[in-house]
Amino acid sequence: MRITQRAQRVEPFYVMELAKAAAEMATRSGLGQREMIYLNIGEPDFTAPPLVQAAAELAIANGRSQYTQATGLPRLREAISGWYTSRFGLNIDPSRIVVTAGASAALQLACLALIEAGDEVLMPDPSYPCNRQFVQAAEGRAVLVPSGPEQRFQLSPEQAEPAWNPATRGVLLAPPSNPTATSIAREALQKIAHFVRSKGGVTMVDEIYLGLSFDDAYGHSALGLPDGLGDDVISINSFSKYFNMTGWRLGWLVLPPALVPIVERLAQNLFICASTIAQHAALACFEPASLAEYERRRAEFKARRDFFIPELNRLGLTVPVMPDGAFYGWADVSAQNQRWGLPAASAQHPEGGSWALAFELMKRCQLATTPGRDFGQAEPGRYLRFSYANSMAQLQEAVKRLEAAL
Repeated sequence: MRITQRAQRVEPFYVMELAKAAAEMATRSGLGQREMIYLNIGEPDFTAPPLVQAAAELAIANGRSQYTQATGLPRLREAISGWYTSRFGLNIDPSRIVVTAGASAALQLACLALIEAGDEVLMPDPSYPCNRQFVQAAEGRAVLVPSGPEQRFQLSPEQAEPAWNPATRGVLLAPPSNPTATSIAREALQKIAHFVRSKGGVTMVDEIYLGLSFDDAYGHSALGLPDGLGDDVISINSFSKYFNMTGWRLGWLVLPPALVPIVERLAQNLFICASTIAQHAALACFEPASLAEYERRRAEFKARRDFFIPELNRLGLTVPVMPDGAFYGWADVSAQNQRWGLPAASAQHPEGGSWALAFELMKRCQLATTPGRDFGQAEPGRYLRFSYANSMAQLQEAVKRLEAAL
């Protein structure tokens, strides 16, 4: 059977590969699944709150499971618009909102609508690997710009301008980002959006962790940029992270008005609509009791960050930029690799560096983490991603195990 070059260019999602290895290691060792502490997957340990679950049950009981409009339930689009008003003080017309089958579908629709074969899209290195694949699936090319601690691991205006060339179509940013949980300062984001507009390009912003911001200096939506820049932004969002609905596969886009009918036409053909049950359930996300619960959970994530990141630093697994949202710590583990005599990573030997350390931590500590191999090309062997989307008790136990091993 002939496999397309397009499919062969897609690399494995190493986060999932390592998760499988962790499960297999736990089973082989006889420890049982509960003994391995999983700080590798970026999934909240909270599930959908009671009102959301009840709304799904009611929708099923009442037979509300038929197709919706490709753009989503009008009531849900209005509810999302209302959330932007109450949370960010933004007036987003519901007609600009398209409900999608998760943020993945949102990114696919945006890329198919905006990217031609050969177009280049600037992204920071490190960044979420699947975002690169959506650009590639549209026959574009993701151009990774090395962005270190001095740039908060984000693309800076000073980097975007020299990286731009005649093939560049736009930028794809993510504040707060996966894997670093860092954001772009508002002024820097404004400069980038202004520069992209001057080039006739597009600014796509993945805001799926925006609801989980902890710092007022960064917890702002690109949709609120001044001088009409926010009206040009394509914002991608999701019910998975802040709203704790990962497996429900529901997200949305906020688009410039002229782009809505184009994306609607694509959605009609590719997806028909997002899950109707999930859409009815998501309406309950915006009930006062649900929003209060989400804010309680956000405070819990912040408390976990405030405990766990200083502990990593104390143990020499240095997180050079304090996360301002989400639930990740991007730790420089190069010193620990040297202490344990692990091989360095290289293009020829990607299994060295943080990849090797991740397997050592599984063996020595029964602790699953995520090496930097997924997230870029600049220094993938230097960094390890810890997810603190786990209980405080599990994080405290993880610190004990790390301290004993290190």
